[in-house]
Amino acid sequence: MTHDISPLHLAQSLLRCPSVTPAEGGALAFIEEVLNEAGFEVHRPVFSDPGTQDVENLYARYGKGEPYLLFAGHTDVVPPGDINHWRHDPFSGMIEEGELFGRGAVDMKGGIACMMAAALAFIRSNPDFKGSIGFLITGDEEGPAINGTVKLLEWAKARGERFDHCILGEPTNPNTLGDMIKIGRRGSLTGKVVVDGKQGHVAYPHLADNPIPGMLRLLDGLLREPLDRGTEHFDASNLEVTTVDVGNPAANVIPAEARATFNIRFNDLWTPQSLEEEIARRLREAAGNTVRYTLTCEPTNAVAFITEPNAFVGFIADAIQAETGIRPKLSTTGGTSDARFIVRYCPVVEFGLVGQTMHQIDERVAVADLDRLVGIYGKVLEAYFAAAV
Repeated sequence: MTHDISPLHLAQSLLRCPSVTPAEGGALAFIEEVLNEAGFEVHRPVFSDPGTQDVENLYARYGKGEPYLLFAGHTDVVPPGDINHWRHDPFSGMIEEGELFGRGAVDMKGGIACMMAAALAFIRSNPDFKGSIGFLITGDEEGPAINGTVKLLEWAKARGERFDHCILGEPTNPNTLGDMIKIGRRGSLTGKVVVDGKQGHVAYPHLADNPIPGMLRLLDGLLREPLDRGTEHFDASNLEVTTVDVGNPAANVIPAEARATFNIRFNDLWTPQSLEEEIARRLREAAGNTVRYTLTCEPTNAVAFITEPNAFVGFIADAIQAETGIRPKLSTTGGTSDARFIVRYCPVVEFGLVGQTMHQIDERVAVADLDRLVGIYGKVLEAYFAAAV
């Protein structure tokens, strides 16, 4: 069987696979079939961890030489919610008025379809190109991210695989295809503060110790001064208090303790360790000798990183401009992604579809954008491997 490698057909085929994390749903099996037919060496490792469900993954490579350009992404999707609220079945791949509907249309089965279409078309036109093209696809990005990209990268490294550059096809564009390339991401650190008090009757405050004033002092100490002013490629780090709670339903009772949780999205001026030290310092100063508290910071694998604007980034920006007429913004905004793991192995840049409807009811992508994204990826491949000659 010879598969249709148009991006629309590939995207529809993937959307019809109900691969809600961590279910494979047939999506990786379909990719394996298509890539095998094109001459890729394909592997389907399954990873496990105590207390988690097994996750299927895919790694494929065409060619043996250098340079090695890797495409990365995920076929798992978030649950569709009540399917009765969808205009079309979220796993039907229906088209209406030039838009393809389905869970994962932009995040990120549509992006994977475009990567595949571009790579397969390039190989057909350049069967003897110098270098290698690979795919690293996980089924665990929307879940706990334990048995997916992290272990797949470790597995590949143990096999002797070495990558030169990677394109991660997350939906990076806020409004129009070509708006934005992600050349880095902020880190994420979550902390919890508990202020100890003594429960008592509000009419007898001398017999109690209200923790709320102490918590207010600590939070003011955390928030009064900005953490930094930003860097060349990053906005200023921001600390957001996400919850404050005393668990007290009674109006005439002084609570025994107050709890607060905060999250910091930090730039490349900080590491989790240096940031935790700064938070501890601010709390000590605010507490003085009167506020009894504890600080706990959760372990994090989300560290700020940057891929410096270089020839590789230039290939992508030039391809976008040639295909869309838009010069993309180089950005480090947004949340975390699997790029935080990939960057440990090679420079990584994120560019995909428009993300306005990701995770929403009636998630959809313009069919024309699929074709344009294939054109962009194709131009990147041409420039990348031409530079290696």
